[in-house]
Amino acid sequence: MDTVTVSEKFQIVIPKDIRMRMRIKPGEKIVMVEKNGTINLIPVGSIKDARGLSIGTVSDDVRDESERFD
Repeated sequence: MDTVTVSEKFQIVIPKDIRMRMRIKPGEKIVMVEKNGTINLIPVGSIKDARGLSIGTVSDDVRDESERFD
C-alpha cells in the first residue's frame, strides 16, 4: 500500500508503480469519486478503448421497457 502526501496546494502525486500498472500518462484525465469516506481515482478512457467491450453479451433476458417500472 502506498501513502501519498497532500501538498499545500491540495495536490497529490500518484506513485510510479501505480502509474505504470494503470498506464496513466501525463495530461490524462482522471475522475475522482468519493463514496462513504473513500476516494476512488478512475482513469477516463477514450471511446476507442471501449471498442469490443460488449462482444459476447447476450441480451435474451433483458426486460421489456414496459416491465421496467412495475
